[in-house]
Amino acid sequence: MFVKVCGLRTVADVDTAVEAGADAIGFVFAERSVRRVDPELAARLAARVPDDVLTVGVFSDVSATAAGEIAVAAGLRAVQLHGDYPHTAFADLAGVPVQLIRATALKPTTDVEVGAFGEDMLLLDSPVAGSGERWDLATLDGAWPQGKWILAGGLDPANVGTAIAASRPWGVDVSSGVESSRGVKDQGLIRDFVRAARSAT
Repeated sequence: MFVKVCGLRTVADVDTAVEAGADAIGFVFAERSVRRVDPELAARLAARVPDDVLTVGVFSDVSATAAGEIAVAAGLRAVQLHGDYPHTAFADLAGVPVQLIRATALKPTTDVEVGAFGEDMLLLDSPVAGSGERWDLATLDGAWPQGKWILAGGLDPANVGTAIAASRPWGVDVSSGVESSRGVKDQGLIRDFVRAARSAT
């Protein structure tokens, strides 16, 4: 189970996620997010992360080209375009040395084929990213994506096991579900989440 912990902003939180065994760590650059970091802070935090843990820049309100430039400058190894980015946005990043994650809320028109936009991973999130709001897994009616798809939206240590059993994702992503208050990570919850995701069957 691939586990991504997102919205990290402190050395302690990054170190905790790495020590807990997270496969990926996300840094949010969205202007309106309480979890926003600037490129300088992201670079300092990413420098602490070992090579076997993927560092991800999460973008929602800039062009794909700008996102790629910021991610490369900060030393990140993946770009997550979150929202209604078109095919062309991912094409714009084709030559950038990063992995690509397409993150979107599930709508009737959402293409849930992994790689349909040229991405390496597909992340399905709740309608309001970072809100802690869960979405109804029944929406997919059992037609789960195949390959590297990540379940996000309202997950926490108590419910991630059930969510994994219900949808069988390749990976899971958490942000608000490991916070003591909005935007403030709880290191104990980070450890609990990774443990619960790893032990899910």
